[in-house]
Amino acid sequence: MFLIALAVAAAVPATPQPIVLGTSQQVHSAALGEDRTINVVLPASYAKEPAKRYPVLYLIDGGVDQDLIHVAGVLQLNSAWGRSQEAILVGIATKDRRRELTGPVADAELLKKYPTSGSSAKFRSFIRDQVKPLVERTYRTSGYDAVIGESLAGLFILDTYLNEPDLFDAYGAISPSLWWDKEAIANGATVKLGAKQAGHRLYFAVADEGADMRAADDRVAAALKAKAHDYCFNVRDDLAHSTIYQQLTPQALQFLLPPDEAPPPEFGFEVKCSAKS
Repeated sequence: MFLIALAVAAAVPATPQPIVLGTSQQVHSAALGEDRTINVVLPASYAKEPAKRYPVLYLIDGGVDQDLIHVAGVLQLNSAWGRSQEAILVGIATKDRRRELTGPVADAELLKKYPTSGSSAKFRSFIRDQVKPLVERTYRTSGYDAVIGESLAGLFILDTYLNEPDLFDAYGAISPSLWWDKEAIANGATVKLGAKQAGHRLYFAVADEGADMRAADDRVAAALKAKAHDYCFNVRDDLAHSTIYQQLTPQALQFLLPPDEAPPPEFGFEVKCSAKS
């Protein structure tokens, strides 16, 4: 009977345990007038090194069903190999991306098509006045932070770099939708670039999205070359809008969160820039 009982016990599978990536909380946004989701993924060493402080990487489109899992995986692997620093990842989920990630729209036809567009100032206020203070009082932050996002999120990030650069220390804009509102952000880049961006890193990467998009990209790149410092402009004509984020996140994080010591050259880690300063 004892042997039979052992055999039965061995055949019963163990109870599956959840895989815990991080934590999620609802924060009421005074600026947006609604509850919003903030997801936090802590570095692997966070609990083991209670005296250590960490930089923060803010992720726009940071929902679990958006870009959180992708960026969290790259951040963990990068830090494990010494390619970039360990960092606290804060995913800021979006709901209506055109409402939250675009500024006032001058193009009447575009506004007719997307009538909720144009409230990026409110979304930026939510980040500045509520999300960042919450993170800084809750977690062991080092005082350095970066932000990353792609497409409309990249547009929001580039717009923030131009208009409110002190919001973050470093900016990663991957394939930003510069076509938006008849390329208004690209057209105004030269005027808005200047001394206020000093001390703020920018990683700006673009894919092959056609001649029209490249013209807007090149205008921003020309403005950066003339007036900016500490930036990397990376043209990847071998990639598309649908593939560039997945391919270049490791390089972007290496640029935004550089390690204290450069990894060994035999690892092959490199931030490739078509233009830089």
